[in-house]
Amino acid sequence: MKDILTELETRRAEARLGGGQARIDAQHKRGKLTARERIELLLDEGSFEEFDMFVAHRCTDFGMEKQRPAGDGVVTGWGTINGRMVYVFSQDFTVFGGSLSETHAQKICKIMDMAMQNGAPVIGINDSGGARIQEGVASLAGYAEVFQRNIMASGVVPQISVIMGPCAGGAVYSPAMTDFIFMVRDTSYMFVTGPDVVKTVTNEVVTAEELGGASTHTKKSSVADGAFENDVEALAEVRRLVDFLPLNNREKPPVRPFFDEPDRVEASLDTLIPENANSPYDMKELIVKTADEGDFYEIQEDFAKNIITGFIRLEGQTVGVVANQPMVLAGCLDIDSSRKAARFVRFCDCFEIPILTFVDVPGFLPGTGQEYGGVIKHGAKLLFAYGEATVPKVTVITRKAYGGAYDVMASKHIRGDFNYAWPTAEIAVMGAKGATEIIHRADLGDAEKIAAHTRDYEDRFANPFVAAEKGFIDEVIMPHSTRRRVARAFASLRNKKLTNPWKKHDNIPL
Repeated sequence: MKDILTELETRRAEARLGGGQARIDAQHKRGKLTARERIELLLDEGSFEEFDMFVAHRCTDFGMEKQRPAGDGVVTGWGTINGRMVYVFSQDFTVFGGSLSETHAQKICKIMDMAMQNGAPVIGINDSGGARIQEGVASLAGYAEVFQRNIMASGVVPQISVIMGPCAGGAVYSPAMTDFIFMVRDTSYMFVTGPDVVKTVTNEVVTAEELGGASTHTKKSSVADGAFENDVEALAEVRRLVDFLPLNNREKPPVRPFFDEPDRVEASLDTLIPENANSPYDMKELIVKTADEGDFYEIQEDFAKNIITGFIRLEGQTVGVVANQPMVLAGCLDIDSSRKAARFVRFCDCFEIPILTFVDVPGFLPGTGQEYGGVIKHGAKLLFAYGEATVPKVTVITRKAYGGAYDVMASKHIRGDFNYAWPTAEIAVMGAKGATEIIHRADLGDAEKIAAHTRDYEDRFANPFVAAEKGFIDEVIMPHSTRRRVARAFASLRNKKLTNPWKKHDNIPL
């Protein structure tokens, strides 16, 4: 019996070493942790239960039968994050460069199937050179099996991808179909075709970092939702995100103890809006002052900064926030901001997370670049996302809500539950100057008359009361009472039941 136990421990020790000590040291020299170290940091101490530690590949071509390391380049299993169950896989770059083989893919598919069956999030830590060339089409089949499970799990359990090394070729499509992607600066990159292929085909000279680094994907492409300085910070932030999310689509988001009064008054909000209607202010100040303990987890912070998306808690309950940012492009909606917010709204709706919308939007960004880029279809994505969402929706208009953008931003007309406005709100078809020049076109040569007409228009329409008279605004509220009113609104909506007509699926304008 002792011999058997000793052999088990020996085999386990070998499996834990992955590709060997030399390769582990090389991984550390690059500023990267090993697959197992990452899992240890991500999960609660001592909670990890590993699957398939001794699985080895079955390839016999190109001398591969002589190298059959246990685990086959990926560590899989389950554990807990602050006591809540998650499934995890972590690719091991020390074993064949983390390349994906048939058995490697089977290990990942196994935990994804279990996650869907048992209703728990999947967290994938990617650090892989791509498909294992020696296995040929079998490794491609493995990728497709993983992709299919990403598709089936979408909207069933939260899926989070953490890119902590290379992720190239077909491998990028698995993270692309997950709910959130996080990257590590300087050590991670994602691209479909690498710099060498790009140079061969287009003659462009580009580095891996420029082509698919964390900065590129958080600021330009919007592929990634966030980037962090190192592995440790990235994993700590993933733990923080998981705390906001439900385990699956059959559960409500978690409720945490809170130490902030729901009826807290924020007098400073009464002076947040500048006297000049064209002066910017920071919408994040309102979000932070509304949230429990000022805790705000922002998603896609560096992309489309004219709209803010992220999670807060109100009375300990998770709430998704979408807010126009007047500091950037005056808070106009454009192609990028519509895509960013639409995806976030749909995620919240998938997992029964209520949505809070703060509105200060002068309209859609004009210009040929936007029109040629398809702003009509992209803007419709956000409208569609809000309109189909059945979760509780509370909207607060702080200043401008002009034109079609007013409709899009969770208005009463697309099933907003509570629609509040501050006294500074201006709800109209367009701004006073533009409206006056159209209505009183005959007086365009007389500056005094135009100025008088503009003042008349502002007095009549640059306020929330016309919309309130028609019932489009439920209440005009004092800015300092925003937290109390919003918290009470969501509390009243906790048992909301709303279903859409039966359909196989919708046809959102992609």
